Amino acid sequence: MSALFARHALLPDGWRKDVLLEWDAAGDLTRVTPGAAAPAGVESAAYVLPGMINLHSHSFQRALGGQTEKAGASPDSFWTWRDLMYRFARNITPEHIEAIAAQLFSECLRHGYTAVCEFHYVQRDPQGALYARPAETAERVIGAARLSGIGITMLPVLYSYAGFGAAPLKPEQKRFKTDADDILNIVAALEPLRDAQTEVGFAPHSLRAASVAQINEVLATLPADRPVHIHIAEQIQEVAQSVDWCGRRPVQWLLEQVEVDQRWCLVHATHLLREEVGMLAASKAVAGLCPSTEANLGDGFFPLPEFIAAGGRFGIGSDSHISQGAVEELRWLEYGQRLQQRRRNVAQTAQQRNVGDFLWQGALQGGAQAAGRRLGALAAGTRADLIVLDEEHPNLYDIALENVLGSFIFCGNDNLVRDVLAGGQWVVRGQRHVAQAAITARYKRTLAELRAF
Repeated sequence: MSALFARHALLPDGWRKDVLLEWDAAGDLTRVTPGAAAPAGVESAAYVLPGMINLHSHSFQRALGGQTEKAGASPDSFWTWRDLMYRFARNITPEHIEAIAAQLFSECLRHGYTAVCEFHYVQRDPQGALYARPAETAERVIGAARLSGIGITMLPVLYSYAGFGAAPLKPEQKRFKTDADDILNIVAALEPLRDAQTEVGFAPHSLRAASVAQINEVLATLPADRPVHIHIAEQIQEVAQSVDWCGRRPVQWLLEQVEVDQRWCLVHATHLLREEVGMLAASKAVAGLCPSTEANLGDGFFPLPEFIAAGGRFGIGSDSHISQGAVEELRWLEYGQRLQQRRRNVAQTAQQRNVGDFLWQGALQGGAQAAGRRLGALAAGTRADLIVLDEEHPNLYDIALENVLGSFIFCGNDNLVRDVLAGGQWVVRGQRHVAQAAITARYKRTLAELRAF
């Protein structure tokens, strides 16, 4: 049995003092005891939080960060960025995928994420053929997760079409091509890798790239408790194309044609009508929000106040990984609303007026649901995933407990995450990942190879 004594810990019902956290060799919390005496010989910390869940990741895109910030001759958009991403993906190998993912995951851990949902769509080789092991690239990403220590929900992506109405894939999309049988074969191949740190679900890429018939075909075989994620209503152009094709907006069409429930995560869902906001909230699906990527791509603002008022569930992800920090996603989730609404302290309710606490707890709950794993709370029976804040940092000096999360999220740019425990293992100590040197050396070699093409 391992243990940590927290002078202050964020439990499901809020901050509690003198909390003894105990976990077993399997990486599960076994006891969480507030008001405890500090045991002799047990490590202590001032501020302990549940680790955050990154519910939307395309890990290979980490190596593209900062490389697409030069304007083209015509106005740039998500669609021009996508063309650059396709070119980058053309030459990436399974070895590259694993090296990039390990670097990303080590960075995510250092910034407070202890779990990730990988929306994985590079399935084929550069010529468009399946690998000898059809799940090889997914296996590589899971290998990177195990090397870094982060928990993972692997989501093989169904990607059959270039647009609504079964438009044929373009040559630059050949590495992504899968049909329903391909996805079920990949899921089956990954079954032996499932464990307490690894779950396997399924992700139709979007209603542009997967048909409702295909989605329902996979769902008919996929175990009923597995998570399902989909990109949806990210771009105005996508919404317009959907209306032209079927007379319905993407969220409307999905909710009418597929049984969407709490196993689902609708990623982005940026452009919603008021009635769609209510429908999404009522479905109990999670809205997967990625503010740093949505800002980078010029997507728009999710209708957060209306969604909160409707009782909607949300989580955060770093998507294309131009940021790897949970703090930045939550900060920009709130700041985007402040800019749009022209008011302050948007993400709150009558029951929780403290914006930092509302955001962290809300994203924990939504992220855990989207991951399909026992996460998101310091409570017996959940995974031993936690972060320790740097109590020596000036931002936390002599601070009132009710202001800790506000300072963590909204004050300055220093990383206040000092230590990280994931699945009962210390993977970050003193703000450094335990395998950082080897992971980064391999990542640098990968960058050199990719930039030589």
